[in-house]
Amino acid sequence: MRAPRTPTGLAFAVAFAMLLLHLPAAQAQQMPRSVTIGTNSPGTVFYALASGLAKVASDAGPIPTTVQPYTGTSTLLPLLNNGELDFALVNGVDMGMAYLGPQKIKVGGKNDFSYSPDIRLVMRGAPLMIGLLVKKDSPLKTIQDIKGKRMTGEYPAHQAVWFNMFGLLASAGLTWKDVSVVPVPAVNDGVDALVQGRADVSAHAVNSAKIREADAAVGIRHLPADCSPAGEKRIRQAVPGYYGRVIKAGAAAAMVEDTCVIAYDIYFATHKAAPDHVVSALMKAVWDNEAKLKPIHPTFREWTQERAATTEMTIPYHPAAIKFYRDKGIWKPEMDQAQAKLSAQN
Repeated sequence: MRAPRTPTGLAFAVAFAMLLLHLPAAQAQQMPRSVTIGTNSPGTVFYALASGLAKVASDAGPIPTTVQPYTGTSTLLPLLNNGELDFALVNGVDMGMAYLGPQKIKVGGKNDFSYSPDIRLVMRGAPLMIGLLVKKDSPLKTIQDIKGKRMTGEYPAHQAVWFNMFGLLASAGLTWKDVSVVPVPAVNDGVDALVQGRADVSAHAVNSAKIREADAAVGIRHLPADCSPAGEKRIRQAVPGYYGRVIKAGAAAAMVEDTCVIAYDIYFATHKAAPDHVVSALMKAVWDNEAKLKPIHPTFREWTQERAATTEMTIPYHPAAIKFYRDKGIWKPEMDQAQAKLSAQN
C-alpha cells in the first residue's frame, strides 16, 4: 500500500513539474556566449563603426560582441545569409542588390553579389559618404579633369567600391570608358595605388583611418564630384539609393575645399533565423546608449534613433526589429506596406 503524500512532498512535486514545464522556454532564451559583427577591413569607416557598436553592445548588453573583418561585402554577405555570421555592418545598396539577386537587379550592367534572400535589417544607421581622392599636388581640380587619367577600378573582392566609382563618374556624365582603369582588389588597395603613384584617382569613405594614413604619408585631398541639380539626378539614376552631399572645407580629413561626395545608408543587419531575443538584446544595448557612440567616430553623429526605422529600406526588417520599433512607437503603417512589398519580391 502506497503511503499518502505529505503536503510538503506534494508541493515539491508540483514545483518540480512546473520547472520541467518551463525548462525548454528558459533554455530557448539563453544568450549565446558571444556574437560577431562582420564588416570591411581595418582602416575603413565600416570597421571603425562596427568596433564602436561591438564595444557599446558588449559594455551595455548581456552578450559579448566582437568584430570580424572581411575583404568586402562580396565575401561576408553569403556568410550572413546562411547564418554563419551573426550580424553585419554593410551599406544598404549592396544589401538590396544581394537580397534581390542578379536576376532581378543590375547597376551599370553589373551585380555579382551572391543571391542572399535571407538577410534582414536590424537598424538603419548613419549615411556613409564616399569621396574621390587625388594627391595634394595633383593638377586635377574637378571631376571632369579625370578624363584619360588612371583611376582605380574592378574591385573583385569589394563590389561596393565599384559602384562607388561608377556613381562618382556618373555624377559628371562619365563612364569607365573615360578613364584608364587600374585594377585593385579592394578599397584600401585603391588608396595604396594612389599613394604609390600607380593611380591618379581613387576613392574612400570620408574621415576613414586610411585617408588619414595616406595624407600623413604623401598628402592627399578630396576631389569634388558634381552635386549640381543635373549631377544629383545622374547620381540617383546611376545607383538607386545614392544621393549627393556637400561637405564643408575642413569638416573632414583631406577636405581642403567645399566638396561634393556621394552618400548612402549604412545598415546593421542579421539573417532571418537569428533568435528574436538575441536581436532584441543588441538593439536595446545600442538604442539605450546612442550617446556613447558619438565620441567614437564622426559618422556616429548621424546614427540616431530617428533614422533607425524607415520606409526606404532595401531589405526586409527582422521580426524582432519590427516588434522593437512598434514598442517604441516609431513603426508606421507605411513601413508595414514597404515590408510586405519587399518580402513579396523573394
